[in-house]
Amino acid sequence: MSNSWFIIANPTSGNRNFSKQWEEIQQLLNNKNLNYSFAFTRFSKHEIELVDKAIQDGFRNIISIGGDGTLHNVVNGIMMQRYVKTSDITIAVIPQGTGNDWIKTYNIPNDVEKAIEIISNKKTILQDIGVLETENKTVSYFNNVAGLGYDGYIVNKLKTLKRFGSIAYLLSGLAGLLFYKKSIFKIIFDDKVIETNCLMTIFGLCKFSGGGIKFTKDVHTTDGLFDITIAKNLNFFNLIFNIKKLYNGNIVHHKKVETYKTKEITVIPKTTKPFIQADGELIGTGKVSVKIIEKAINFIIN
Repeated sequence: MSNSWFIIANPTSGNRNFSKQWEEIQQLLNNKNLNYSFAFTRFSKHEIELVDKAIQDGFRNIISIGGDGTLHNVVNGIMMQRYVKTSDITIAVIPQGTGNDWIKTYNIPNDVEKAIEIISNKKTILQDIGVLETENKTVSYFNNVAGLGYDGYIVNKLKTLKRFGSIAYLLSGLAGLLFYKKSIFKIIFDDKVIETNCLMTIFGLCKFSGGGIKFTKDVHTTDGLFDITIAKNLNFFNLIFNIKKLYNGNIVHHKKVETYKTKEITVIPKTTKPFIQADGELIGTGKVSVKIIEKAINFIIN
């Protein structure tokens, strides 16, 4: 069983006909002679329970079928279980969501057949994982990008716009530009204390978030360090005139953006309680402390 895959599939991810896709996925897996069992998620965060049971049952290889949220919950299930070392677990992804930002760092195509080909090749990387704790003691793990401020506002707005598919990220971003109110953040890491009017602070393990936006500068997913981006007093016009730079990564060179590397960081909003997001999932509001767990989980990559 240890060589067999356990598939956790979210049938509501993306805007696709999942039953038709599932038939195709099964056929392709069978063509590659990949042994597997499977379960479908039935409610929010069901992945965590399914992962826990799969690991108890002896599975060490898990395929996440869905979007970034499904993968986020699979990762949380692995990090929360206490049966085996997390580094004994391998995750693969067959993307089915709207954003699919984590796969972009590793050039995994948004294509079922190609994703399964990558799984059969078994190339892995032992990636770092982040863990954040909110002021009300909520703990969440993340494998891609987390942050608070403008990006948390966008994630909250996305809940009502996901039916529009990938354009939902653009619509949410525009809403944020018009209505999000910046806050003064006190940002503490290493020997630094930065207090500034701040649009958002980003904690990056991988390169992309928000449907392909690149707010990270120099990411290495196994170096034991977060790529921190502090977007200070960026305004509506700064972002509108730099939309191209948001997607090619050059926004980090803007005079109102600062980047750092660190293992731990605490952000304390002084004037509001902005939303905190991790991998596109809302975690809480207000103060957040973030730490890195080095080389925590194996991921199948291209």
